[in-house]
Amino acid sequence: MSVQCETTAKKASGAAMGFFERYLTAWVFLCILVGIALGHNFNDAFQWVGKLEVAHVNLPVAVLVWLMIIPMLLKIDLRALKGVTRYWRGVGVTLFVNWAVKPFSMAALAWLFIGGLFQPWLPAEQIDSYIAGLIILAAAPCTAMVFVWSQLSEGEPHFTLSQVALNDVIMIFAFAPIVGLLLGLSAITVPWDTLLLSVFVYIVVPLAIATLWRRWLLGQPNGHVHLQRTLDRMHPVSLVSLLAVLVLLFGFQGEQIIQQPVIIALLAVPILIQVFFNSGLAYLLNRAVRSPHCVAAPSALIGASNFFELAVATAIALFGFNSGAALATVVGVLIEVPVMLVAVGIINRTRPWYERRGGVTPHEQCCPSDSH
Repeated sequence: MSVQCETTAKKASGAAMGFFERYLTAWVFLCILVGIALGHNFNDAFQWVGKLEVAHVNLPVAVLVWLMIIPMLLKIDLRALKGVTRYWRGVGVTLFVNWAVKPFSMAALAWLFIGGLFQPWLPAEQIDSYIAGLIILAAAPCTAMVFVWSQLSEGEPHFTLSQVALNDVIMIFAFAPIVGLLLGLSAITVPWDTLLLSVFVYIVVPLAIATLWRRWLLGQPNGHVHLQRTLDRMHPVSLVSLLAVLVLLFGFQGEQIIQQPVIIALLAVPILIQVFFNSGLAYLLNRAVRSPHCVAAPSALIGASNFFELAVATAIALFGFNSGAALATVVGVLIEVPVMLVAVGIINRTRPWYERRGGVTPHEQCCPSDSH
């Protein structure tokens, strides 16, 4: 891997959790309150915004999602794909959990809890939509927050960067077929034209823009300085855009939440189970194949967290602001940080147990502290 890729990996994985990310749950609760209040008092304005769409893609949401996603993708150096084979065991485990287990386990949990056990407490007309939202949420592996989780668990930065780059490329081709398959198995009508358009608008275009922008920035003198300044400037834009989308969403969903606040708690159950199931599975599989702990940790956390910005945008495009699918994806945003911090704590505390397996290289040898 080149020196430039190494520098990028260290910077991407070494950023500590900021004030906004640490209190993301509180910000989401604030968006719930603000969105409900605005939606109640300015309902006509929200309905007008909801109608600003082309080919089922809401234009204000598309712009806000681009402002959310592009700064995140700007951190990703696709040349890191050259280093994928260096940690092939960890990469193999992560790909297996991300694409062969996670979407299908979430679908099974959604069918069990939302379509079965919790059905009496949920509005009947939204059951299929809630299931669809949970499936969409699980079909997109996390891109941005992974670097924070990797840093908190002392993960290997080069592995984290190469794995995220690989997932971003796979997402272009796998996201729509997996979502379409699982929605079809759930007897939910799949609007394929809108689904494929969402992949193009929310994955292909932002990734292309970010890659070209990154290349242009690095091509200037002191390119890494320009890149870091751009990331610093765009970070608050990305956060404000996320909050704006949430306010819009809760403006449409407010009345339903007020009438049945238990819905959020019920939707959180399958999300919580899948986070701990998938992270635990990836962690144990990495131990079975003797990956170093500094690879197993980010592998497990990548396998557990979600690209919720993409999920929210796709759910809105497919089913609308008022849908249960959109609400289900936002519940993922609501619980992401506290649940993932618990997972990080478990992984860090179990490192001695993990490294007692024969053939596992100790952390100090494979990932010395100066690599971060």
